[in-house]
Amino acid sequence: MVMTGNTPYVAARAKSRRQKLADRARLRQLISQSPDQLTVAIGDIGYRTEMDMYAGRLSGGDLVEAALTHNLEHELDKMVGLCNGKIRSMVEIYTSRYEYHNAKVVLRAVVNDVEMEKITHSILPELNDINTPWLKIIESADDLKSASTQMRRKSFGSALAGVPEDGRLSDYEDALDRHYFSNALKALTGKGPDVRFLKDLVASEIDHRNILNILEAGAVGLSNEQIVELLIPGGRVVPKRAFSAIATGGKDALLDMLRNAPRFDGASFEEALTTSTESHSLDAVVTWLKEREHKMMARMSFLHPVSALPVIHYIAMKVQEVDDLRLIVRGRLAGLPTDVLEAHILN
Repeated sequence: MVMTGNTPYVAARAKSRRQKLADRARLRQLISQSPDQLTVAIGDIGYRTEMDMYAGRLSGGDLVEAALTHNLEHELDKMVGLCNGKIRSMVEIYTSRYEYHNAKVVLRAVVNDVEMEKITHSILPELNDINTPWLKIIESADDLKSASTQMRRKSFGSALAGVPEDGRLSDYEDALDRHYFSNALKALTGKGPDVRFLKDLVASEIDHRNILNILEAGAVGLSNEQIVELLIPGGRVVPKRAFSAIATGGKDALLDMLRNAPRFDGASFEEALTTSTESHSLDAVVTWLKEREHKMMARMSFLHPVSALPVIHYIAMKVQEVDDLRLIVRGRLAGLPTDVLEAHILN
């Protein structure tokens, strides 16, 4: 692989940052603490600056949520800013997904008429300048169409504009997903192993999204045509040519395909699916698929330590740390038992 820009430097910085993230043992300690202890402990593992920033106006779960989100947004911005040349373009292909995520947050807030205070206290903290344009859209939009119109200059503006006038929230979210994955695959050009590995990862994420869509569609009784419309092209385990057969055969056809797929542990997946069936929740399947993605990232980061891949691996693990911490705080405040939280986090 021909290195350009400052790849060795950024890859080393990413590896160093990744090693400082909370490990499973630390998360287990946090799960056993009270909500008040959690606030202090989360500050101590790297979020103290943001906790102090919001302490004057927020408390409890709102304080922790705002601090976590603020920290993550600036960390993503900082990592992209460190990159030059080819490595930057590859990292941006991955991190651009979080702008799509913010677009979904805005659309959900508008359609559900969520109070601005709730948004600014957790999901899009107002002290973070990055969120100011998003908050302005929420404040001024009357409906989904007006919100999407205000995003017309975004990279995905054309995809949102293509949603029918009577489109539902799910239609807008599907349009965003399709646009992101299509653009990511198109942008990953070249023959280097780093490009190939990242393409494999994106294709796996598409497969995972489609697997969940198929399972959910079967549970709610969607028609074959509706199922095909839900599925996203670009995956390899569930290729586009198999969409109609999968829609017709449902879960059984999906499982047959997964059993024969290379580099996919069908037996282990079916164990997770059994757990999900027994608990009447797809949580176990979602967790299994997420773990598969993380293992792929760890492998590609190890095999190509001087490339964009360790940076992407760190970013994904940072996002996971914030998600885990957010779940722990919410769970403890809701009074969930520790074993329930461990089942969702400690795998």
